[in-house]
Amino acid sequence: MAKLYFRYGTMNSGKSIEVLRVAHNYEEQGKKVLLLTSVMDDRFGVGKVASRIGMQKGAIVVDEHLDMVALAQTERPNCILVDEAQFLNKAQVSQLIEVVDELDIPVIAYGLRADFMGQLFEGSNALLAVADTIEEIKTICWYCDKKAIMNMRCKDGVPIFHGEQIQIGGNESYVPVCRKCYASKKKAAHG
Repeated sequence: MAKLYFRYGTMNSGKSIEVLRVAHNYEEQGKKVLLLTSVMDDRFGVGKVASRIGMQKGAIVVDEHLDMVALAQTERPNCILVDEAQFLNKAQVSQLIEVVDELDIPVIAYGLRADFMGQLFEGSNALLAVADTIEEIKTICWYCDKKAIMNMRCKDGVPIFHGEQIQIGGNESYVPVCRKCYASKKKAAHG
């Protein structure tokens, strides 16, 4: 029986490397995998899953017009992998549920749990509510050796705590931090 997995982590925790590794494992065994990514992530070009260490692979772009159920029915993959799943909306998560429950195709979604203000993304919120299995991909805090659980947005190396929820960026814009360091930097910023 297929399951819906949600694997979440902070920025720079290795989510995209994991997506590429899992895709490689399926393909190496001669199995078909569909790799999906959000139209919103254009850091390495739209329609690419890429890691900071240089690995990348083309992917199907998820936008408001993509019918993931019809795609899965047509392609009949052994597994569907979704990168940047935090950018999904509730309706798209419902499509993934249908792929799992009605077509018996496992789906593994990777993404951030929360934004730089500690608020859940719509896709993450929906996945946390309905995923069969929820797993954390861990990394360490940028400032100390504790486990990072939050994303800190920075501008010119200075932490910021306001702005639009979505701003695409990498290490120049975000660092993974523990809750204590996040609180300390926020307190210092607000004097």
